[in-house]
Amino acid sequence: MAKTIGILTGGGDCPGLNAVIRAVVRSSDAAGWDCVGVREGWRGLVEGIFEDLGPQEVSGILPRGGTIVGTSRTNPFKLDRGVERLLQNFRDRGLDALVAIGGEDTLGVAARLYREHGLPVVGVPKTIDNDLSGTDYTFGFDTAVTIATEAIDRLHTTAESHNRVMVVEVMGRHAGWIAVMSGIAGGADVILIPEQPMTVEAACDELRRRHARGKSFSIVVVSEGYELTYESGESQLVGGEARPTDQFGHVTLGGVGEVLGREIEQRTGFETRVTVLGHVQRGGTPTARDRVLATRFGLKAAELAHEGRFGQMAALRGDDVVAVSLEEATAELKLVPPEWFEVAKAFFG
Repeated sequence: MAKTIGILTGGGDCPGLNAVIRAVVRSSDAAGWDCVGVREGWRGLVEGIFEDLGPQEVSGILPRGGTIVGTSRTNPFKLDRGVERLLQNFRDRGLDALVAIGGEDTLGVAARLYREHGLPVVGVPKTIDNDLSGTDYTFGFDTAVTIATEAIDRLHTTAESHNRVMVVEVMGRHAGWIAVMSGIAGGADVILIPEQPMTVEAACDELRRRHARGKSFSIVVVSEGYELTYESGESQLVGGEARPTDQFGHVTLGGVGEVLGREIEQRTGFETRVTVLGHVQRGGTPTARDRVLATRFGLKAAELAHEGRFGQMAALRGDDVVAVSLEEATAELKLVPPEWFEVAKAFFG
């Protein structure tokens, strides 16, 4: 009798999810395993929502963004009898293994389920923020950086035409990887990230120095999770709502660009406009790099599941895709180190 592997995607969607699903299904089918899609992330296991996946269902999905099995930010540990229901539905559906594709929250749940309940699960690292410590890069990140860089390139021309400061707000709750990478690639004049509390006054000084050298326009890239920091020691995290918005306790972020733009215009007198990229960074077709990386991750995850090497995650180390423990992968966030920020600062002003 064929064994069955479940596949779920949790947390925010990103380009490359379907490439992972396709790789797991194609590899499993070749190995004689059946595949089942778990709908809407961990919610699908808690509520027993499944759909069969085979070569026909995954045909043509490689270039598609989003996820064909849906996603959610459900945390079974925060639901009444959530874990109990999840384990029962896992057994009732006849699953022998589970591939969980997600970021720190989704894989944190996977690690805990494996540690506390022996759930036969393997992980695949997905997040546009690139903040999982167990892997050099996550899929989805390259696409997000490419989208942000293209936006910055386009804003250069209008900023120069109108002699304006353009503030570009990108995603990045705790880690500023998107801002740093797209800022360097796009030639930003100031980059503000959560890890480096550069003050608003210092940022304005950089812009004044640039204008004093005859440059009449500037580009500022800011992560959504950057806390507005002032020389007085005051700091402010800007969010849409000051309350938890999901079962992992995350608050809605967004709006720091608008506040920063007003501060810059008031302090420098330079006309300032703000562009918030938001969910545009998550959408659309994945880059070639993300398609290849996601495919390699999916093949590795399928291999781990077929061999019964549970509690592991597919990870990129150098040019190799290897297995690391879920515990290691979710132990801490991978933040932008000072040396990367120094690369960015070399081109400030």
